[in-house]
Amino acid sequence: MAQPPLDPAVLRVLISNDDGIHAPGLKTLEKVARRLFREVWVVAPESEQSAASHSLTMRRPLYLRAAGRRRFAVDGTPTDCVLIAVHQVLKDRPPDLVLSGINRGGNLGEDATYSGTVAAAMEGTLLGIPSVALSQLYLTGAQAPWATADRWCEEVLRRICAFSWPRSVLLNVNIPAVTAAEVRGIRVTRQGRHKIGGSMVEGIDPRGQPYFWIAGERQQDRELAGTDLAAVDASFVSVTPFCLELTHEASMDGLAALLQ
Repeated sequence: MAQPPLDPAVLRVLISNDDGIHAPGLKTLEKVARRLFREVWVVAPESEQSAASHSLTMRRPLYLRAAGRRRFAVDGTPTDCVLIAVHQVLKDRPPDLVLSGINRGGNLGEDATYSGTVAAAMEGTLLGIPSVALSQLYLTGAQAPWATADRWCEEVLRRICAFSWPRSVLLNVNIPAVTAAEVRGIRVTRQGRHKIGGSMVEGIDPRGQPYFWIAGERQQDRELAGTDLAAVDASFVSVTPFCLELTHEASMDGLAALLQ
């Protein structure tokens, strides 16, 4: 069953991220959300949680700190933030929409499985709340083009409010590393192939102990038509619907015949 379309004029929106409460992308998303929606709350990590994926803190207590009007910081992961927001900060009424980002850097292809930005949207989806992860690509050595994020996040969010949201589906949005005027439009895409960790650096620390450092090099295929990677390379905003139902239906009959 799908969620009904959203009415921006009445929405209570929760924003989180993985870059932390002071991140410029979070501030950009707050500005966009306050232009579009009635009520905006922020619950974000106290410090950067990039590549935290969908991790959850269960072995120690979590602390919530007020950081302004309707703004809070949590000393935990993006997943922790969404849980505390829904079950504590907004326990009187849960949010109608969860927005995560705007991440500094893309979350494309298989990289999305490591992303704390995507994980916050995953947690919102698991709680039955329509959720969107938003990321802004940037060129190595350059500043992220936040003006592009401001312009095109607003465009995407305004349009997707009319989407009849299927349950267990979140949207993963990636904005290309170009100026706002150079963006050619929006494309709905599928997940591409973009795997981090293709190499490691080996060394010896000052105490003589060997270490291994996973490098940021990515194995990727930007030529596959219709993917998130191809879209941003062509200066389009990519919007990819992710499904949290992991069951591979096509394998079930064959496995059942072998195992029953």
